[in-house]
Amino acid sequence: MQFFDQLKSFDIILASKSARRYDLLASAGIPFRVLLRDTSEEYHDGLQPHEVTLMIAYRKALAFGNELLNEKTIVIAADTIVVFQEKILNKPAGYEQAKEMLSLLSGNTHHVITGVCIGHKTNFRCFHETTSVRFRELSEQEIDFYLAKFRPYDKAGSYGIQEWIGLTGVSRIEGSYTNVVGLPVERVFEELKSLIAGL
Repeated sequence: MQFFDQLKSFDIILASKSARRYDLLASAGIPFRVLLRDTSEEYHDGLQPHEVTLMIAYRKALAFGNELLNEKTIVIAADTIVVFQEKILNKPAGYEQAKEMLSLLSGNTHHVITGVCIGHKTNFRCFHETTSVRFRELSEQEIDFYLAKFRPYDKAGSYGIQEWIGLTGVSRIEGSYTNVVGLPVERVFEELKSLIAGL
Protein backbone atom coordinates (compact mmCIF):
# COMPACT_ATOMS: atom_id res chain seq x y z
CA MET A 1 0.00 0.00 0.00
CA GLN A 2 1.34 3.42 -0.93
CA PHE A 3 2.18 5.91 1.80
CA PHE A 4 -0.66 8.31 1.00
CA ASP A 5 -3.16 5.46 1.06
CA GLN A 6 -1.79 4.37 4.42
CA LEU A 7 -2.09 7.93 5.76
CA LYS A 8 -5.83 7.90 5.11
CA SER A 9 -6.27 5.04 7.57
CA PHE A 10 -4.91 7.16 10.45
CA ASP A 11 -6.55 9.87 12.52
CA ILE A 12 -3.81 12.50 12.45
CA ILE A 13 -4.26 15.30 14.98
CA LEU A 14 -2.48 18.63 14.65
CA ALA A 15 -2.24 19.97 18.20
CA SER A 16 -1.94 23.61 17.20
CA LYS A 17 -4.14 26.63 16.57
CA SER A 18 -1.51 28.12 14.23
CA ALA A 19 -2.94 28.90 10.80
CA ARG A 20 0.59 28.73 9.42
CA ARG A 21 1.12 25.15 10.64
CA TYR A 22 -2.31 24.23 9.32
CA ASP A 23 -1.48 25.56 5.85
CA LEU A 24 1.95 23.90 5.76
CA LEU A 25 0.65 20.47 6.73
CA ALA A 26 -2.29 20.71 4.32
CA SER A 27 0.03 21.74 1.49
CA ALA A 28 2.10 18.61 2.13
CA GLY A 29 -0.94 16.47 1.36
CA ILE A 30 -1.26 15.10 4.89
CA PRO A 31 -4.87 14.53 6.03
CA PHE A 32 -5.44 15.79 9.56
CA ARG A 33 -7.78 17.52 11.94
CA VAL A 34 -7.05 20.20 14.52
CA LEU A 35 -7.66 19.44 18.17
CA LEU A 36 -6.48 21.61 21.04
CA ARG A 37 -5.62 21.01 24.67
CA ASP A 38 -4.67 23.65 27.21
CA THR A 39 -1.01 23.08 28.08
CA SER A 40 1.54 25.23 29.83
CA GLU A 41 4.31 26.82 27.75
CA GLU A 42 6.31 27.80 30.80
CA TYR A 43 9.84 26.53 31.24
CA HIS A 44 12.51 26.77 33.89
CA ASP A 45 15.90 28.41 33.63
CA GLY A 46 18.89 26.28 32.77
CA LEU A 47 17.47 24.64 29.67
CA GLN A 48 19.10 25.12 26.29
CA PRO A 49 16.77 26.80 23.75
CA HIS A 50 16.22 23.60 21.75
CA GLU A 51 15.44 21.76 25.00
CA VAL A 52 12.71 24.31 25.72
CA THR A 53 11.01 23.64 22.37
CA LEU A 54 11.26 19.87 22.80
CA MET A 55 9.84 19.97 26.32
CA ILE A 56 6.86 22.09 25.30
CA ALA A 57 6.17 20.05 22.14
CA TYR A 58 6.30 16.82 24.15
CA ARG A 59 3.98 18.32 26.77
CA LYS A 60 1.50 19.28 24.04
CA ALA A 61 1.55 15.78 22.53
CA LEU A 62 1.30 14.08 25.91
CA ALA A 63 -1.94 15.96 26.59
CA PHE A 64 -3.60 13.63 24.05
CA GLY A 65 -2.99 10.49 26.08
CA ASN A 66 -6.58 9.29 25.76
CA GLU A 67 -6.62 9.69 21.98
CA LEU A 68 -3.27 7.91 21.71
CA LEU A 69 -4.75 4.77 23.24
CA ASN A 70 -6.10 4.21 19.72
CA GLU A 71 -3.37 2.64 17.57
CA LYS A 72 -4.72 4.51 14.52
CA THR A 73 -4.17 7.94 16.08
CA ILE A 74 -1.10 10.10 15.50
CA VAL A 75 -0.56 13.47 17.19
CA ILE A 76 1.71 16.19 15.80
CA ALA A 77 2.69 18.93 18.26
CA ALA A 78 5.23 21.73 17.86
CA ASP A 79 6.72 24.79 19.51
CA THR A 80 8.74 27.52 17.77
CA ILE A 81 11.06 30.08 19.34
CA VAL A 82 13.38 32.81 18.11
CA VAL A 83 16.82 33.02 19.70
CA PHE A 84 19.10 36.05 19.52
CA GLN A 85 22.43 36.05 21.32
CA GLU A 86 21.29 33.08 23.42
CA LYS A 87 18.17 34.93 24.55
CA ILE A 88 14.73 33.52 23.73
CA LEU A 89 12.38 36.04 22.12
CA ASN A 90 8.84 34.85 22.74
CA LYS A 91 5.59 36.36 21.47
CA PRO A 92 5.56 40.09 22.25
CA ALA A 93 3.21 41.51 24.83
CA GLY A 94 2.37 44.47 22.60
CA TYR A 95 3.63 47.14 20.22
CA GLU A 96 6.56 48.43 22.25
CA GLN A 97 7.98 44.99 22.96
CA ALA A 98 7.53 43.94 19.32
CA LYS A 99 9.38 47.07 18.16
CA GLU A 100 12.18 46.37 20.63
CA MET A 101 12.55 42.81 19.33
CA LEU A 102 12.65 43.83 15.66
CA SER A 103 15.17 46.55 16.47
CA LEU A 104 17.38 43.86 18.04
CA LEU A 105 17.05 41.59 14.99
CA SER A 106 17.70 44.42 12.51
CA GLY A 107 21.08 43.99 10.81
CA ASN A 108 21.79 40.81 12.74
CA THR A 109 21.55 37.03 12.50
CA HIS A 110 19.26 35.03 14.77
CA HIS A 111 18.07 31.45 14.98
CA VAL A 112 14.61 29.97 14.71
CA ILE A 113 14.17 26.67 16.53
CA THR A 114 11.12 24.44 16.27
CA GLY A 115 10.67 21.42 18.48
CA VAL A 116 8.32 18.77 17.12
CA CYS A 117 6.82 15.74 18.81
CA ILE A 118 4.97 13.08 16.80
CA GLY A 119 3.10 10.75 19.14
CA HIS A 120 1.75 7.28 18.41
CA LYS A 121 0.57 5.22 21.40
CA THR A 122 3.64 5.15 23.70
CA ASN A 123 6.08 5.98 20.89
CA PHE A 124 7.00 9.68 20.84
CA ARG A 125 9.36 10.85 18.11
CA CYS A 126 10.71 14.22 19.20
CA PHE A 127 13.22 16.30 17.26
CA HIS A 128 14.13 19.90 16.57
CA GLU A 129 15.20 21.97 13.60
CA THR A 130 17.29 25.14 13.67
CA THR A 131 17.38 27.75 10.91
CA SER A 132 19.68 30.76 10.72
CA VAL A 133 18.02 34.00 9.55
CA ARG A 134 19.69 37.35 8.86
CA PHE A 135 17.88 40.67 8.53
CA ARG A 136 19.28 43.65 6.68
CA GLU A 137 19.22 46.94 8.56
CA LEU A 138 15.59 47.89 9.09
CA SER A 139 14.66 51.54 9.44
CA GLU A 140 12.36 52.70 12.21
CA GLN A 141 9.78 53.62 9.56
CA GLU A 142 9.89 50.11 8.13
CA ILE A 143 9.45 48.52 11.54
CA ASP A 144 6.55 50.86 12.35
CA PHE A 145 4.90 50.11 8.98
CA TYR A 146 5.18 46.37 9.49
CA LEU A 147 3.83 46.44 13.04
CA ALA A 148 0.90 48.71 12.12
CA LYS A 149 -0.12 46.70 9.07
CA PHE A 150 0.54 43.11 10.18
CA ARG A 151 0.33 43.25 14.00
CA PRO A 152 2.56 40.16 14.51
CA TYR A 153 1.85 39.86 18.22
CA ASP A 154 1.06 36.14 17.97
CA LYS A 155 4.49 35.33 16.53
CA ALA A 156 7.74 34.48 18.29
CA GLY A 157 10.29 37.21 17.64
CA SER A 158 7.53 39.56 16.45
CA TYR A 159 7.64 38.63 12.78
CA GLY A 160 6.38 36.20 10.16
CA ILE A 161 8.87 35.38 7.42
CA GLN A 162 6.01 34.78 4.97
CA GLU A 163 4.82 38.37 5.42
CA TRP A 164 6.09 41.72 4.09
CA ILE A 165 9.04 41.88 6.45
CA GLY A 166 10.28 38.49 5.29
CA LEU A 167 9.99 39.44 1.64
CA THR A 168 11.79 42.77 2.02
CA GLY A 169 13.93 42.44 5.14
CA VAL A 170 15.47 38.96 5.22
CA SER A 171 18.80 38.98 3.42
CA ARG A 172 19.89 35.39 4.08
CA ILE A 173 18.49 32.13 5.38
CA GLU A 174 20.37 28.93 6.13
CA GLY A 175 18.29 25.84 6.78
CA SER A 176 14.61 25.00 6.48
CA TYR A 177 12.33 27.83 5.36
CA THR A 178 9.20 26.03 6.58
CA ASN A 179 10.81 25.75 9.99
CA VAL A 180 10.84 29.55 10.21
CA VAL A 181 7.18 29.66 9.18
CA GLY A 182 6.41 27.34 12.11
CA LEU A 183 6.77 23.67 11.16
CA PRO A 184 9.69 21.89 9.43
CA VAL A 185 7.39 19.99 7.09
CA GLU A 186 10.24 18.27 5.25
CA ARG A 187 11.33 16.55 8.45
CA VAL A 188 7.76 15.91 9.65
CA PHE A 189 6.94 14.20 6.36
CA GLU A 190 9.99 11.93 6.58
CA GLU A 191 9.32 11.06 10.22
CA LEU A 192 5.71 10.17 9.41
CA LYS A 193 6.83 7.91 6.57
CA SER A 194 9.34 6.20 8.85
CA LEU A 195 6.82 5.82 11.67
CA ILE A 196 4.10 4.32 9.50
CA ALA A 197 6.52 2.02 7.68
CA GLY A 198 7.50 0.53 11.02
CA LEU A 199 3.95 -0.24 12.14
